[in-house]
Amino acid sequence: MTAPVTARWSHVGLNCADQDATEEFYTRWFGFRRARVIEDDDVRVVFLRSGDVYLELFRSANPPLLTSGDDGPDHPGIARHLAFQVDDVDAFWREAEGELTLSLGPLAFDSVIPGWKTIWVTDPDGVVVEVSQGYRDQTPAELAAYS
Repeated sequence: MTAPVTARWSHVGLNCADQDATEEFYTRWFGFRRARVIEDDDVRVVFLRSGDVYLELFRSANPPLLTSGDDGPDHPGIARHLAFQVDDVDAFWREAEGELTLSLGPLAFDSVIPGWKTIWVTDPDGVVVEVSQGYRDQTPAELAAYS
């Protein structure tokens, strides 16, 4: 018997109308930095990195297929949103208000997890980005109720 293949997270590829605007959004608000640029013929791909997470930015002249709102599109095969954790959603929003577009929230989920609070904003291309605080995994005992 062979050992199972272990996969680890690599990246999310995003199509962008304006790579520079998208890069600025993720570097300014979510701490990404440019890790690599690949140019070949008329293709330019910008890799952004934050820890072990990468975003791969592709230029696209095509219009968006879906308009998204609230917490993201609900179509199968389409990612609903990207998500980031912060220590304080209210502090994040105080800094971002007027500069980012709020699509939903702030919402508190104290009935599920005390202290869990979330807002959703959109990036320059309309991708919904969740920003939350206070999420935690369920314990093994809590998860056992769903088996």
